[in-house]
Amino acid sequence: MPKTTRKGDAKQSEIPSTLRRSDEKAQRTFAKTYDSAVETYDGDEQRAARTAFAAVKHTHEKVGDHWEPKEKNGPSDARAEGGGPDGDAPTAGGVDANASKKHLYEVASELDVSGRSRMTKDELVEAIGKENDRRTRRARESDG
Repeated sequence: MPKTTRKGDAKQSEIPSTLRRSDEKAQRTFAKTYDSAVETYDGDEQRAARTAFAAVKHTHEKVGDHWEPKEKNGPSDARAEGGGPDGDAPTAGGVDANASKKHLYEVASELDVSGRSRMTKDELVEAIGKENDRRTRRARESDG
């Protein structure tokens, strides 16, 4: 099912909840990329969704239960840099693992991640990812 309206806006009922809580650019990016990818991949909706999230991750990072614009566009993690879903590199789940440690610390502060001042960059990425998952779960429970 198409994720965009005739005007090119995202259909709220068709996009993931984390994107419904995000800005219009993230919603449009996901919806337009998804619709194009479904055609490209002969109706493979799972592959289209992965492609659409990859596009969102180039311009946005997941913070809590929604997506926020990144300071600098580009791949979010080693897998995105490698250009494919089949690589050996782990994904950071929407956390901008390529951001500076300072930025990651600021995101961890915003999310009130405990112990953040003693964490390495990799530990910050992991802790932010876990907190994002927790907040997304809570938001979905209260939505439903």
